[in-house]
Amino acid sequence: MTEREPVGLGVLISGRGSNLQSIMNAVARGELRAAIRLVISNRADAAGLTHAQAMGIPTRVIDHRRFGSREEFDHALVETLRAAEVELVACAGFMRLLSPAMVNAFPNRIMNIHPSLLPAFPGLHAQKAALESGARFAGCTVFFVSAGTDDGPIIVQAAVPVMPDDDEQTLSERILAQEHLIYPLAIKLFQEGRLRVSGRRVVVLDTPQPDEKAALVNPPPRPAG
Repeated sequence: MTEREPVGLGVLISGRGSNLQSIMNAVARGELRAAIRLVISNRADAAGLTHAQAMGIPTRVIDHRRFGSREEFDHALVETLRAAEVELVACAGFMRLLSPAMVNAFPNRIMNIHPSLLPAFPGLHAQKAALESGARFAGCTVFFVSAGTDDGPIIVQAAVPVMPDDDEQTLSERILAQEHLIYPLAIKLFQEGRLRVSGRRVVVLDTPQPDEKAALVNPPPRPAG
């Protein structure tokens, strides 16, 4: 099998960029064949810009407040990403809803990550919503961005148990650790050409199947005897 070329990646951030850092780390370790061509933030004070610059990655600030509409801002994003020869866009803490102008320019080539097991708890404060609902499991989801909010085709998910003494911070930290694992994995699957979108489903090619009898139970049953 011929090894595929590294994917040309553009990353959109608005803040500290911890998922950006996990992607950069995976590239540095040789676990992910990606060339991060550009990191864009809509905020000049985003700490993730400094992290990218320290790795020698080009950065740009495109302030959404300079534009009259979401569409105008997204057209500027599209133009900048295309000029950098970006193939796949990764939203990593990018706090802007994307309009059809952006989504249609990169169909099934924009990923995002959300701190819940979608379709449960879309939108903001997903961890708080999981706790308030009494959910026994929470987690995170990498998905292809569509026109809606957190409702695109799901690529990878990771589940974590909700502990009896969890608060929003402790649950968020445990979920974030899994985000840092599954986002580079989702990009790797794309780079290897192993993702096929069929309607709302993403088919992952050439991958081990999970044990159909495996289950996570919370709270766990008491041992017999």
